Amino acid sequence: MKRFILAACAGLLALAMAGPSLAADLPRPVYKAPAYVAPFSWSGFYVGINGGYGWGTSNWSGPGTTGSVKPKGGLAGGTIGYNMQTGVWVWGVEGDFDWSWMKGNTTTGSGACAGGFGCQTKIPWFATARGRIGYAFDRWLPYITGGAAFADVKATPNPGVASVSKTQVGWTVGAGLEYAFMGAWSAKIEYLYADLGHITCGAATCGTSTTVSYKTNLVRAGLNYRF
Repeated sequence: MKRFILAACAGLLALAMAGPSLAADLPRPVYKAPAYVAPFSWSGFYVGINGGYGWGTSNWSGPGTTGSVKPKGGLAGGTIGYNMQTGVWVWGVEGDFDWSWMKGNTTTGSGACAGGFGCQTKIPWFATARGRIGYAFDRWLPYITGGAAFADVKATPNPGVASVSKTQVGWTVGAGLEYAFMGAWSAKIEYLYADLGHITCGAATCGTSTTVSYKTNLVRAGLNYRF
């Protein structure tokens, strides 16, 4: 019995001494770091297309002439711009040129805006050159924007034969939301308000010297490709 106990104790001691050696021979687990995913960046040049709808007010005012025209219609064109991202802030410049079908006329005014054809204000094209400031939520970019607005303002009085047209320079402000997808592509929707001041329709065309103002609201959607 004593021999059995001594043998058992010797066996347990040998097993205890061999344990660390056996553990050292076992393969150690390999831990892999998660794959690195670079944060999305809005920086870079981009080009795109845009289209939307505009509506506004054009007031005719002169000796014996008054009228309020509501030009409205679609517009479509191209966009070019550049973004630079610092942290979550995105700073950019953007320009666009749109062909425009915004126009309107009234026959309820006085003078050139009374009866018959009345008076008409038409915008054959519209363009902007703006700065943008955005706050990036990864691929979402809400932004505010503002800068210069340009448009061809065409005024046509009764009887609608003669007209005066002038390229106007004004200002615009607005806001939008852009979303990036499929790598270099992004889609946006934005609102702009623009004030193009007024043009003068002389007595030879409008009967009396008449000022024609133009202010507009625009809602546009766009698709951009970033380089």
